[in-house]
Amino acid sequence: MQPCDEEMPLRTRLHELRLEHRDLDEAIMRLQSAPPHDELMLRRLKKRKLMLKDRIAVLERMLQPDEPA
Repeated sequence: MQPCDEEMPLRTRLHELRLEHRDLDEAIMRLQSAPPHDELMLRRLKKRKLMLKDRIAVLERMLQPDEPA
């Protein structure tokens, strides 16, 4: 398997995670703009968004080419 073939599933997953992260951001903004706020739901959405951000960062590091020392 060539390196670019191995990257495709990672790139696809990265794209999916970025879309979900964006969707969560929009859901959080909508929830905050419509009082009364559901604080528990806001906390859950923000926690999920942070988890996605961490997973996105891991995938981005995996896809970056190694730099020579």
